[in-house]
Amino acid sequence: MTDAAWRDRLISAARHDLETRTRLARTGALFKGYHPEMQAVHDENAALLADAFDALGWPGRDKLGDEGAAAAFLILQHAISHPALQRRGLELMLDAIPLGHANALDAAYLSDRIAVFEGREQTFGTQFNWDAHGQLSPAPTRDEADLDARRASVGLPPMAETIAEILARAAAEGDTAPDDLAQRRAESEEWARRVGWRA
Repeated sequence: MTDAAWRDRLISAARHDLETRTRLARTGALFKGYHPEMQAVHDENAALLADAFDALGWPGRDKLGDEGAAAAFLILQHAISHPALQRRGLELMLDAIPLGHANALDAAYLSDRIAVFEGREQTFGTQFNWDAHGQLSPAPTRDEADLDARRASVGLPPMAETIAEILARAAAEGDTAPDDLAQRRAESEEWARRVGWRA
């Protein structure tokens, strides 16, 4: 398959992901756990991306242009039921960054996502979850005193700005704290073990 064909397939897959997310968010169904339809899209797209990795290595800007590379990253970031794929993708990205074929900002988001799913502290404060007060808050983050400096090093704004943006987006989409936070957390832990993020 040519690079152009890979680009078109990945862009189409990412578009389908975003269209599905938007439709489910409009009804509120997106925010009641991992919706089966959303998971099915993510799983299908993950299989496509795994094939792209086999064929291309990191599907970066040099091969797929900015739009194709952005689509590949979105698919990777959303492949949450596929720990091996996300870990492989991060390794490929880190190798591609010095060549200018991937960027440190995307790697920061992905490394934080992997850390949170593995039950570790994140580094850049990009991953949020509902806290005991019913607010969306950053997941546990290491060395918080130096957080804004680390964020700036990869092109992220100060944490306070991101918190305000995340809260505004959640309000606009109608995303609210789960009725039973303890149950949601237990379900998340069980899911993380089942798909292989944790032992």
